[in-house]
Amino acid sequence: MPDRQYFHMHMVSDATGETLSTVARAATAYYADYQPIEHMYALVRTLKQLERALIEIERQPGIVLFTIADKPLQQQLERHCIALAIPTISVLDPVINSLAAYLKTESRPHPGGQHTLNAEYFRRMDALNYTLIHDDGQHVDDLDAADIILVGVSRSSKTPTSIYLANRGIKTANIPLVPGVPHPPQLEVVTHPLIVGLVASAERISQIRRHRLITLNETRETYYVNRQAITAELLTAKKLFTRHNWPVIDVTRRSIEETAAAILNLLAERHSKIIP
Repeated sequence: MPDRQYFHMHMVSDATGETLSTVARAATAYYADYQPIEHMYALVRTLKQLERALIEIERQPGIVLFTIADKPLQQQLERHCIALAIPTISVLDPVINSLAAYLKTESRPHPGGQHTLNAEYFRRMDALNYTLIHDDGQHVDDLDAADIILVGVSRSSKTPTSIYLANRGIKTANIPLVPGVPHPPQLEVVTHPLIVGLVASAERISQIRRHRLITLNETRETYYVNRQAITAELLTAKKLFTRHNWPVIDVTRRSIEETAAAILNLLAERHSKIIP
């Protein structure tokens, strides 16, 4: 792959900058030959704060993405960038304007409003706390309080997927399937959570486990990384999933985000059947 070309990308936000960062990285993923040098200016809510950002933008010119609710500040940023011949993009304006047209009303912007401590915020924090406590088969007595339970052999992406779902407000527990160790009986009797089995190719699991052992300075060949042993683990896991009719997702070629999206689709489908 040829060397990437670099460019400056300035992100100016009147809040945490999380929205800008997510949009910017999603967009730049379409340009594999280019690597942005990111400059983040968060909590920009006064002219003095904006002026600090403008000094940096002028010093290292590059495209400017922004989310600023205050119109005078937004106009000041745009005027300055026009004078520098630098493009600016208000990433939320197209969505806000379309909503205004659809709802037939005017928006009432509030700086950082998407990050206020509302019920949704506390729901996400509650989900994250639950998920961390119920990682790797811990505290199984209240598994029925989970929204989702992920089940799979070691290194099948259970924990990172659980954390990702928790950040979406989904209480997620995960249960490892360990050879010779019975899974918790609570898993057989829960009724509320959606239980999803995660699998991957034996080759992929072996690679991840081997890398894990290297980080622990362990180089001996063990059943933990043996492909035949892993194949047997996966076969036992699939039989368990089939016996209980649990949906299965193969994570071999999926990112954590793609796996989580597939799980959320399964959850939505389940809810649609329960609530017609």
